Amino acid sequence: MDKEVLKGKVISTLKLVYDPEIPVDVYNLGLIYKIIPDEEGNIDLTMTLTAPNCPVADNIVQEIYEKIKQIEEVNSVNINLVFDPPWNPSMASEIAQLQLGML
Repeated sequence: MDKEVLKGKVISTLKLVYDPEIPVDVYNLGLIYKIIPDEEGNIDLTMTLTAPNCPVADNIVQEIYEKIKQIEEVNSVNINLVFDPPWNPSMASEIAQLQLGML
């Protein structure tokens, strides 16, 4: 299995998951720090949230897990939720910054 192709599929999937409080997907918002696929289809994902006390944290993490798990080539998903470094708006993509009126 091509790890880069699988990583691309994971990224495409992450662009379908939105923070319910911000109309931008979690990938473009800059919440995803690392995506590491292996040859067996196991995904190790490191992410953060906009704030440690995010009221919908469990929902977002669960939705990410479920959507990635639906990718045919994915065997398992491990999500590491971290808050270091803390998220800040400059981590968002240019597209997200435009959508949020930051540019």
